[in-house]
Formats: sequence, C-alpha cells, structure tokens
Amino acid sequence: MRRTDVPGTEAVLRARPRWWTELPLILLVYAAYSAGRLLVRGDVSSAVDHGLGILRIEKAFFLNAEHPLNRLFTREPWIGIPADFWYASLHYLVTPAILVWLFRSRTVRYRAARTWLMASTFIGLIGFTLLPTCPPRLLSAGHGFVDTMAQYSDYGWWGGEASAPRGLGGMTNQYAAMPSLHVGWALWCGVMLWRYGRTPLAKTVGVAYPLITTLVVMGTANHYFLDALAGALVMGAGLLLTAPVLRLADTARARLGVARLAPVTTVSRGTGSSIVSGGCQTSPGERIPRQRKASATPGAELGAEQGGEQGARPEASPADAGDSATATAR
Repeated sequence: MRRTDVPGTEAVLRARPRWWTELPLILLVYAAYSAGRLLVRGDVSSAVDHGLGILRIEKAFFLNAEHPLNRLFTREPWIGIPADFWYASLHYLVTPAILVWLFRSRTVRYRAARTWLMASTFIGLIGFTLLPTCPPRLLSAGHGFVDTMAQYSDYGWWGGEASAPRGLGGMTNQYAAMPSLHVGWALWCGVMLWRYGRTPLAKTVGVAYPLITTLVVMGTANHYFLDALAGALVMGAGLLLTAPVLRLADTARARLGVARLAPVTTVSRGTGSSIVSGGCQTSPGERIPRQRKASATPGAELGAEQGGEQGARPEASPADAGDSATATAR
C-alpha cells in the first residue's frame, strides 16, 4: 500500500521537547492558574456555607479526621512547625523539581506527565470557580479549629493568611480550598517517583509524600478531608484527559507541519516550470528564440526533424510522408 504521509510530519510529532518552549508554557499555565484563583474569590458567605456543608457531611459519615489532627498539630510544636513549613514550601519546590527530573532523565515520559499535571490543574481551577469553600481555619472558633500557620507564624515567612508571605495575603485566594491541589500535585509527584524512580528510596518517597501531605493539609486546618479526596479525584480526571489532549496537540502540530511543507511540495511536483525561458529554445545560428515543444525522447525529436525535412522536399511522395509520420509516431 502506498504511503501518503507528508515528509517531515513524523519529525514534527516526535520532536524532543525544548526547555525554551517548555518553560514559557509552564509559566503561562501557572500564571493563568494563579490569576484565576484571584479572579474567582467568590462571595464569602457562600464560601462559609460550602465549608460548613462539607463539615456536616464529614461528621455524618465520621470522616472529620481534621479535628484530631488539628488538635495534635496545635498542641505539639515539634509536629506543627515542620508541618507548616511542609505546607508553605514543598508544594512549590517538589513539583517543579519532578518536572525538571522528568525532562532531563525521562524525556519519553515527560510530555504525557506534563500534560496530565496541566489538565488536572485547569480542572481544579474550575472547582475553585464553581465551589468557593472556606477552609477550616477561617471558620469561627466555635467549630474547634486553630490556624497553625498563624500560631507558628513567628517561625516562618508566612503570616495569618494561608502560606503567603507576610503582607502578601491579598495576593492569594483563601477560599480556594475545594479541591486541594496540594494533595493533587503531591499525588502526581508520588506517581512519577513510584513509576520512574529506580531506587527503593525513590519509590518509598513516592508513597510517603502524598500521604504526609494529606495529613499536613488537614492538621494545619487548611483543608477538609473531602478537599483532599477531591484533589485525588481531580488528578484522576486529568489522567483520563491526558490521551485526548495529546492527540489533539499532535493533530494541531501535524497540520502546522503540513502547512509549512505545502509550498515545497507544490514546487517539487512540477505543476509549474521554474525555468525562465518557459520552453523557448535557441538553436545554433538563431538570434531570436522560437517556441518548441519538448519531446519525450531524443528519438522522437530526430523523427520530427526528419519528417520536417521530407515534407520540405518537393520530390517527396504522399506515401513517403505517411511512412515518415508512422516512424515519428513510433
């Protein structure tokens, strides 16, 4: 079967990612994510209602593990302070580090892993938009939660407004609790370490990191258990969308490659002559070129010249002319 692939399309599809294209893309996605969180702060009263509704559901099914964890973190500084550092920093350090590691050492896997992370992040942004949620630490004191970030703020760079540095609390959306992308991103990092890590230590960290992060987000009163569960579900949805998104990107890239190769393909097929003379040839002794039709073979040209000479001879008979025409046709 004849191949109909456009030359160069496979090279376009299999091109190795370049850091100068990947870095702006990742920064653009993260900027859109951060800006989206700021733009969809929502109504505070609705966010509080959503938070209380989640808390009631958890109590009905005995899922409110954040209460005992928060009391433990509040009572034991040796647990609460490291947990606050964990929450305020690793989310922004480990995820980029895993991306860089995949880009450098697991290039074949990088593109799918990056697409999974970005698709899940956009789904999480939709969740922030549709369901602004007040985290446990911002509920009234009667609900039994203590903001450990505020309690231990003297030990770190954060203030009393989530994990933002002091004075920059207005630059974050404190009601973007559902789903917990702290847990979602940690789960992504854990899967990458488990699947592509070559040492038992890497696989152990891959299991421990999302589990500890889940305990941290609840113990510091930044998320409910259902927030953490929603973060894991968001990552599952992003994983399901990864293959369709990659196919869509490959199709767009292939079409772009076809568009770039189209002018070259047209010229190579010879639909038009690129010779300036356009078939005008000059014979020896001629000063003005006359239009000639190029024959398929040199023998045909010779036959045509002989036919012309015989036609010019006065003694040539019709029978001779017929023989010459037959020879020319051959």
